[in-house]
Amino acid sequence: MTKILILNGGARLNGNTAGLIEAFIFGAESSGNTVTRFDLDKMDINGCKGCLCGGKDPASPCVQKDDMLKIYPVYREADVLVFAGPMYYWGITGQLKTALDRLFAVTESDPNWATPRKKTVLLMAAEGTGEANDKPVVDYYKSLTNFLGWEDLGYIIAGGNLRVGDIKGKPELEQAKKLGASIK
Repeated sequence: MTKILILNGGARLNGNTAGLIEAFIFGAESSGNTVTRFDLDKMDINGCKGCLCGGKDPASPCVQKDDMLKIYPVYREADVLVFAGPMYYWGITGQLKTALDRLFAVTESDPNWATPRKKTVLLMAAEGTGEANDKPVVDYYKSLTNFLGWEDLGYIIAGGNLRVGDIKGKPELEQAKKLGASIK
């Protein structure tokens, strides 16, 4: 049984990103995996201060005491980390970036400042379509996974989705379900 953590950087809990997440969860749970989802927009998470003072207490690695305290233990135990959200200006949302930055406190908990090894997935809804539209965020995602030594299990960028519900019936939902089911 694989433990999967989903960090949802989307603000719309019934939006197009949510559709991708729900399809992914359906597939993942059908394969016997456990999934924990955090909807970051509904949480109180402050930006990283860059203080390099974290890591002293593994149970509470950051000096800031906010809702990241709910995420840290799940992150430590997770085998797979899923980044989900809409594409904003050819990148990830501020909510998702803030949570990612704050994961560094767990790295500070290691005596060698080693980032925990994870497998990763990117699920993203976007208004635009095509390789040129997707390239900036794919480059960021691939750079992130490469530099942190994480294993990319795949990414789905569902273009042509602006209004809530636009994703209904699109092939990316089935792709997300299959990607979730492929994780063992």
